[in-house]
Amino acid sequence: MAKKIKVKTPLVEMDGDEMTRVMWQMVKEKLLLPYLDMNIDYYDLHVKHRDDTDDQVTVDAARAIQKYGVGIKCATITPNEDRVREYKLKKAWKSPNGTIRAMLDGTVFRKPILVNNIKPAVSSWKKPITIGRHAYGDVYNNFEMNVPAAGKLEIVFTPKDTGKAKNTLVKDFPSAGIIQVNHNINQSILSFAQACFTYALGEKIDVWFSTKDTISKIYDTGFREIFDHEFEINWKEKFKKAGIEYFFTLIDDAVARIMKSEGGMLWALKNYDGDVMSDMIASACGSLAMMTSVLVSPHGWFEFEAAHGTVQKHYYKHLKGEETSSNSMALIFAWSGGLRKRGELDGTPELVKFAHMLEEAATATVEGGTMTGDLLVLADKKSSNKKVNTEKFIDAIAKTLHKKLHD
Repeated sequence: MAKKIKVKTPLVEMDGDEMTRVMWQMVKEKLLLPYLDMNIDYYDLHVKHRDDTDDQVTVDAARAIQKYGVGIKCATITPNEDRVREYKLKKAWKSPNGTIRAMLDGTVFRKPILVNNIKPAVSSWKKPITIGRHAYGDVYNNFEMNVPAAGKLEIVFTPKDTGKAKNTLVKDFPSAGIIQVNHNINQSILSFAQACFTYALGEKIDVWFSTKDTISKIYDTGFREIFDHEFEINWKEKFKKAGIEYFFTLIDDAVARIMKSEGGMLWALKNYDGDVMSDMIASACGSLAMMTSVLVSPHGWFEFEAAHGTVQKHYYKHLKGEETSSNSMALIFAWSGGLRKRGELDGTPELVKFAHMLEEAATATVEGGTMTGDLLVLADKKSSNKKVNTEKFIDAIAKTLHKKLHD
């Protein structure tokens, strides 16, 4: 591959924090820049830079994805009070993921990266379980406050057309407490349902949808009713022809069923539920670093990201000059996913092919016995297995990729 592949339309790159920021740069230098002529619209989402810009950089990054269509994001810190002190921040800024998803709307699809030499912790799982996570509302875009003393909490809703306010008593607090108010929008829920049904039909897999509508008789029931209505009107016959099905069950029942299933379905979940369950699926399939994640917006925008955190403990070791063995698979697949989608949208088949080969090189490296410490303890025991450090793992993938591209 003497000539670099041209990425025609700008890619929105969102840099991140801590150990993932270190790996991000290695991935670019060793796996991408030698082969790609990339047009990058760069945004630094390092927590201190977000603080310096009053989080405007996060908003600007989301707007850039709206402009160009494809963004690729590194893992970032969502600061708590400890992080505010550590980085001397102005305040505990909101999750950048939450901000971006609220602006783009849509559904996050997360699917584990499976390799032949690591078996899922749940022995019955034979096929990957894809999580469809609603990417709007719930606790990620909520209202919270401290209740300082006894008093009444009321919600006031004022219809735009009549202007007649309606007050509803929520809680008569006998003493101090805390408040959280979630919301959602019917159109966003409908887009979520449509995205899940579209994805499942394309992949020819069943859709499971679960909430707790027996307890949440308006909020969760609203989700269920929108899903059921959309399926009956627009998808029932299509699913029947494809030999796949859609069914609803309570989330606690779904968890019990998932643990005894063979996998191979799309599990559609509300925002918070999807966040938690996707980590469970990833961990059971090997590691949090073995999970792909893409936000699919109904407006035709795509954001690819690592589904895990910033690997804080390894970063502190890195700062001390100690060796780390951090798994970069999810970061690599964020780039490959974004590059593939950019190639599909731009009509650049050579870029799509490169993205496929990058993923094949990454999985082949692990299956060949070279891996990071988190995977070594899980892989089939073979004498050829070896643990490598963070950089040498990426080097090994680079060597495999170079061989694939020049065979």
